[in-house]
Amino acid sequence: MLRRIATTLPVLLFGGLAVSFALGLRHDPKVIPSMLLDRQLPNFQLPALVPDRAALSSSELQGRGLVLINVFSSWCGGCRFEHPFLMEKSKDRRFTLVGLNWKDEPENARAFLATYGNPFEQLGADPSGRAGINLGVTGVPETFVIDSSGRVRLRVPGPMTPDIWKTEIEPLIEKEVKS
Repeated sequence: MLRRIATTLPVLLFGGLAVSFALGLRHDPKVIPSMLLDRQLPNFQLPALVPDRAALSSSELQGRGLVLINVFSSWCGGCRFEHPFLMEKSKDRRFTLVGLNWKDEPENARAFLATYGNPFEQLGADPSGRAGINLGVTGVPETFVIDSSGRVRLRVPGPMTPDIWKTEIEPLIEKEVKS
């Protein structure tokens, strides 16, 4: 009897580990869920990064319809990749595009925007990264979609692409426009 348990136990443990690993493979390790989904946007008040754009405050974003907060940095390669797409989408008046410059030197960020253009209606500087941490930013670029009541509806980690726009952002815009 003891011998039977001694041979069966390792087989059962191995089987349990195999099932656990197989279930783990079904999840994309790059996708980190946002703890803020369907919750109020955390409070923050950031100084303006550039003189011709307003400062960025969470309280001012409520009641404005759909707002996209794009978190970017001048040193970020993905931010340079998505920037032309953001410039194009900034012309769409169905939503407001605001920028949060994260963990960046303000003069570098201003040079970035002077070179590539400024698609943001409001633009806040977060050199310490505190506001980004409160948002749950894990890296740049990231985009958060905020509804008119100030609730976070979507977090898009990584560069914005036409495919992400079509499948994830556009349906939220259509829903907000209809309501």
